[in-house]
Amino acid sequence: MQPESPAEQIRTTLARIAHLADTGTVEDYVEQFTHQAEWTMPANPDRGLPTQVRRGREEIAAGVRERRSAGIQGPGTFTRHVTTAIAVDVTSETTARAEAVWTFYIDTATAPRLSGVGSYADEFEREDGHWRLSKRVIARG
Repeated sequence: MQPESPAEQIRTTLARIAHLADTGTVEDYVEQFTHQAEWTMPANPDRGLPTQVRRGREEIAAGVRERRSAGIQGPGTFTRHVTTAIAVDVTSETTARAEAVWTFYIDTATAPRLSGVGSYADEFEREDGHWRLSKRVIARG
């Protein structure tokens, strides 16, 4: 097998983040982010969520735990994050940007339905030999 290109490694990281948001541990999820990552999400009135800005792995993990405690995402909630239309621009040996479209499904075990759609504007850094998300800005619509 040939080694994956940086762009393919980043696509794999994006897929892993989506999978871990739904079925993984909080620790494995935040491992996909740099230590000083920034995660920004607009308000989501449908899910009762205010605008959020999380900085650093600890704050990002706290946000994941809050959403899981509320039954919005995570193991046992029967939700799915789907990331598509991924465009990656490797800007240096240690930095990259990506844009993607996301869809969020609920009730996936019984009557799956689309709950939201939007886009990600992401920045990546190569850290400890891995491409990690350093900044995510989430948009709805």
